[in-house]
Amino acid sequence: MIDHISIGVSDLKASTAFYEAVLAALDYELRDPRSATSGFGRRGKAHSEFWLNARPGMAKVPADSGTHICLRTKSAEAVKAFYEAAIKMGATDDGAPGIRSHYSENYYAAFIRDFDGNKIEVVTFVAL
Repeated sequence: MIDHISIGVSDLKASTAFYEAVLAALDYELRDPRSATSGFGRRGKAHSEFWLNARPGMAKVPADSGTHICLRTKSAEAVKAFYEAAIKMGATDDGAPGIRSHYSENYYAAFIRDFDGNKIEVVTFVAL
């Protein structure tokens, strides 16, 4: 089982503000702001699960890297709220909210790229 995920970001302050805004839609909050990392955890949980690590000067993640992080949420509304907040905050669209029938008939997801090109997916499974 995975305990936590970390991604590199070139501007920790800007990325922390971005993720604080967009992860709120998924019931995450900033828990561990530190000088070189920021940890986010779901409200009511004991620890941070999603971490940003400062990597000043890092190259943007290539679109064809094949790597992405997927966060599960409870509803299609939360997927939409995450996506809309991310786009409003300056993320790049990498797949608007909708059913991904090539995964399964009830797989509802959205994909964005953050300021550094990290691909973040948010998914829920809708009732049929």
